[in-house]
Amino acid sequence: MTAGSGVLLVLLSLSGALRAHEDLTARETCKAGFSEEGYTALISPDILQGERLLKVEFSSCLGSQGTQYETNSLDFKVGADGTVYATRELRIPSEQVAFTVTARDRRTAEQWDAVVRLLVAQTRSSHPGHKIRSDKDNDIPIRYSITGVGADQPPMEVFSIDSMSGRMYVTRPMDREERASYHLRAHAVDMNGNKVENPIDLYIYVIDMNDNRPEFLNQVYNGSVDEGSKPGTYVMTVTANDADDGTTANGMVRYRIVTQTPQSPSQNMFTINSETGDIVTVAAGLDREKVQQYTVIVQATDMEGNLNYGLSNTATAIITVTDVNDNPPEFTASTFAGEVPENRVETVVANLTVMDRDQPHSANWNAVYRIISGDPSGHFSVRTDPVTNEGMVTVVKAADYELNRAFMLTVMVSNQAALASGIQMSFQSTAGVTISVTDINEAPYFPSNHKLIRLEEGVPAGTALTTFSAVDPDRFMQQAVRYSKLSDPANWLHINASNGQITTAAVLDRESLYIRNNVYEATFLAADNGIPPASGTGTLQIYLIDINDNAPELLPKEAQICEKPGLNAINITAADADVDPNVGPYVFELPFVPATVRKNWTITRLNGDYAQLSLRILYLEAGMYDVPITVTDSGNPPLSNTSVIKVKVCPCDENGDCTTVGAVAAAGLGTGAIVAILICIILLLTMVLLFVVWMKRREKERHTKQLLIDPEDDVRDNILKYDEEGGGEEDQDYDLSQLQQPEALEHVLSKAPGVRRVDERPVGAEPQYPARPVVPHPGDIGDFINEGLRAADNDPTAPPYDSLLVFDYEGSGSTAGSVSSLGSSSSGDQDYDYLNDWGPRFKKLADMYGGGEED
Repeated sequence: MTAGSGVLLVLLSLSGALRAHEDLTARETCKAGFSEEGYTALISPDILQGERLLKVEFSSCLGSQGTQYETNSLDFKVGADGTVYATRELRIPSEQVAFTVTARDRRTAEQWDAVVRLLVAQTRSSHPGHKIRSDKDNDIPIRYSITGVGADQPPMEVFSIDSMSGRMYVTRPMDREERASYHLRAHAVDMNGNKVENPIDLYIYVIDMNDNRPEFLNQVYNGSVDEGSKPGTYVMTVTANDADDGTTANGMVRYRIVTQTPQSPSQNMFTINSETGDIVTVAAGLDREKVQQYTVIVQATDMEGNLNYGLSNTATAIITVTDVNDNPPEFTASTFAGEVPENRVETVVANLTVMDRDQPHSANWNAVYRIISGDPSGHFSVRTDPVTNEGMVTVVKAADYELNRAFMLTVMVSNQAALASGIQMSFQSTAGVTISVTDINEAPYFPSNHKLIRLEEGVPAGTALTTFSAVDPDRFMQQAVRYSKLSDPANWLHINASNGQITTAAVLDRESLYIRNNVYEATFLAADNGIPPASGTGTLQIYLIDINDNAPELLPKEAQICEKPGLNAINITAADADVDPNVGPYVFELPFVPATVRKNWTITRLNGDYAQLSLRILYLEAGMYDVPITVTDSGNPPLSNTSVIKVKVCPCDENGDCTTVGAVAAAGLGTGAIVAILICIILLLTMVLLFVVWMKRREKERHTKQLLIDPEDDVRDNILKYDEEGGGEEDQDYDLSQLQQPEALEHVLSKAPGVRRVDERPVGAEPQYPARPVVPHPGDIGDFINEGLRAADNDPTAPPYDSLLVFDYEGSGSTAGSVSSLGSSSSGDQDYDYLNDWGPRFKKLADMYGGGEED
């Protein structure tokens, strides 16, 4: 609030001449009544309607809920909280107004009165306040002062008082929005500082001036309304606040719509409640398909909307017209057509296109298709394409050309959301769909698949069992069906290729490995001669009824028993490949031949399936015995079988178990045989031991034998073989290739017969010389050399590599020294006479190192 923006009025409230005596505060009983006998306030001569003037305080012992305030003035009323306000806009010509405020207790009907005096203040440019005057200032000089917020408390020195005259002043501009009222206390003392009067309360209210514009909470408001809404439909609310006093016209905001864009179909499609800011529709014709959004400028003005005196502000309201399902979907054509081969499923045969003007990809736009007639068996369904909204007619159940060659469907389309109230379905929401079924070659099928027949096993080959025929569903095609076997594990059956009659090709045996749970399965193929050919399979199940064709087998095959009876016995039973009633109970018997069987053994029946074999005599010599037993089943007719059980009779200990010696004896070996076996084992071990000793001794002799040749003179380690021998530095003009080992044989093969060098590798297979040991024993070198010598002598193709070789002339004047000066490093103590025994090939070495003639 600025300094010169309005008139400042200081309202003074005189609480009373004297406060009640101090002893009243100590009363123990509650007394209802006003806090003061009279209330005084300083007011402006011009009063607005609803303007608050002062507040009276009333205390009720029963609480303030049952208190009702009344006045004897038509211009002033008291609120429930004790606030006195004007009921209408007034201008008070006199200096003061007085009226009585009555507080009435509605429960007890008691009432209390207090006098309210409103003093009219006169305005001055220097903003002087009211003059405070004590009744005793005529007798003695009085000094006046004020205390409280705005005087000696922050904000400091807003108000000042002339200490001699008692006149109060406003020292600076006040802002009601910062502080709306002040509570001061006025003091009166004499010149000596003694209190002359009790302090009085001064209530100062700052009168509001219209210095604040209304402010919207948001600059842009977003709202929505359904298209087709009726006038008066609520859209949204805009709110603006004014910092000025809301009880005065300065803070009373009113709203109005300034502009609307677009102005279609009317320039006034919306209106706003001037007091609440509620925006509602005022005209019909909202259509989202024409206008999807409106922009409305809203203005808020204080001073109760007076554009001449009030302050204004604006905000933008964006109103979106939301879609409702007011446009039913419509087919783009009245009929559609499609084609599908028979027996085809999950195939789209036709696409149905629709048009819907509602908002795309919403529940008001998404199409739902339904077949209402023409498909009683449910062969088709219409699914919605989520992108294009088209209806895809899909085959969900295979169609049969022989039953239905064409379908005439009637399809209706609607939306996921129901149509808006008052909107009817269009006749274009229904269309006809014609689906043609094309014929294809279908495979023959067996009507009874799997087919089960029952018969006894053992029927002879060539017996006719049944006719397993197939049906060709292509009634409109003249086709023949041929039959063949696809699976016949035991190769027991034969099928007639023309009529499908099944006959046996072998005897059917229920006990065969190919039988599962008494059932034999065979699969047959039926093929037509269509283009392309088609075939179907059928399974024939043959349940074989058991006959008694298997004699029982005795179990177990081997057992053991003590040589003395009474210690143990053998439990026997039988196994029969047949089934009940061709199995047990069994009859176990001992044959009459040989007679020793019934003499030595006896059978005791335990139950229908088990019997016990035991010794009849008191002692039976240990050994292996073959006991024949005849087993007979209960079939019709019964079958018998004589089986042999191998029984080992042996001496037993006190527990009835065979002893080790007894087990050997029971195996059928006497004492002499056992001794012979032990002697053979000892001889075998002795021979192995002697052989090991002889091998150890021979190895020791080899290690102790002296070497024939000193390791330093062993030519096997000192003489090396090279494949190439080249000339010296002075014979580079000669062809050295003649001295090299040839890589290929072409030049050898191309030579004339009889022309051959003696130092060339022979053509043909090389002789097989004995392999040289990796680590030869020194004692074997003589044998090794002799073997190699014999192999070389017996090989006619081997050149004399160890004889004198012919080389090309290398020239004269070589800078190399003579090799004849090289001396032997061997000592004369070594005896080399044994070289004479190695043959003519070692004669030269024998002459050099031995005792032969000197050259």
